[in-house]
Amino acid sequence: MKQSQLFTKTFKEKPAGEESVNAILLQRAGFIYKEMAGVYSFLPLGLRTLNKITSIIREEMNSIGGQEVHLSVLQPRELWQKTGRWDKGIGKEVIYKCENDSIGLGPTHEEMLTDIISRYIQSEDDLPAYVYQIQTKFRKEARAKSGLLRGREFPMKDLYSFHKDEADFKKYYEKVKAAYLKIFSRCGLKAIVTEASGGDFTKEFSHEFQVLSKDGEDTIIFCPSGDFSQNVEITKYKSGDKCPACGAVLEKESSIEAGNIFPLGDKFSKALGALFTTSQGERRPIVMGCYGIGISRLMGAIVEIHHDKHGIIWPKETAPFAAHLIALHKAERETEKIYQKLRVGGMEVLLDDRQDKSAGEKFAEADLIGIPLRLVISENTLKQKSVELKRRNQEKTQLIKIAQLDEKIIKQVVRAV
Repeated sequence: MKQSQLFTKTFKEKPAGEESVNAILLQRAGFIYKEMAGVYSFLPLGLRTLNKITSIIREEMNSIGGQEVHLSVLQPRELWQKTGRWDKGIGKEVIYKCENDSIGLGPTHEEMLTDIISRYIQSEDDLPAYVYQIQTKFRKEARAKSGLLRGREFPMKDLYSFHKDEADFKKYYEKVKAAYLKIFSRCGLKAIVTEASGGDFTKEFSHEFQVLSKDGEDTIIFCPSGDFSQNVEITKYKSGDKCPACGAVLEKESSIEAGNIFPLGDKFSKALGALFTTSQGERRPIVMGCYGIGISRLMGAIVEIHHDKHGIIWPKETAPFAAHLIALHKAERETEKIYQKLRVGGMEVLLDDRQDKSAGEKFAEADLIGIPLRLVISENTLKQKSVELKRRNQEKTQLIKIAQLDEKIIKQVVRAV
């Protein structure tokens, strides 16, 4: 894409009323537009990044047997009344209701998907089943003040698993844990599996995936060796205590919840009649699990962790483009040739071809937007038949001969980011 054709612009000023890093930088860089508190529209750069994150999640869900569906946003009151949640808890405090309180805007889909599953799973031979969706969710969020980290409308991935017994569920639960850690790693985040309350779903622990951040809204007590972590809301331990698993000294830090997973047991299957017939002919309720990741929230967490005083520093798999190619004065013609060569080689490139911006302005905007590689072509680099390469997370630059910018070199450079 050519930057002269990108309809969004960057801003030097901090957006009014914003305090969180992700809200400030993503708006200044032209990734998102704030409609109201907790509600953001995704602009071309933002949508590209959101789609990159979504693709990572979809790949990992498919790898553990997930089958994707797309469920309706509107949910009937009758299903929620069967589980007793329409007038209390999430149904009272979270769900938006319309048409004389007969329909809700779905904040979650346990009721709806369990009702669907009850029509298709009949016997033990139909289990296990793993179904997920990526869809817009809604919350009556009273504290929508942290950019993408706490929204009233946001895209979310929720996976539900269905099993014949607890043993089979627990085996898959661990498989999801591993897939989640892989997702966060690919997004450039080091997540800590953290025990948390099971809420109304289960007396057992649920698990959160917490990312350490000084501006995070959660707080965890954890072992630096990775043997133990609990949310402060449930823990009996404090900073300085010995880890119950390995004896190391526990620490206390602020963190961002990047995802969570829950055992649901048979709470929903009993209420909604989702039963199966065992090989002995007995009718039993299906055992369920629930696994969520807020996709835009994950995007906000990436920015909270990966930034400096100049702007965003995107990890390579989540960046809107792999390279930011900048043409300086009198180098435009050669830059266009290199732009086409890089695209043919398979690299996603944002070309800053604007002629009304100085070199300093172009460099400052490139740092703000945060694409992993900056390639600069100028009179000086052309004299050396080279392109100047700078990685966004490094200060040093290097020259690469234009003649060497073939597909092999391109792939090597991208892998090294």
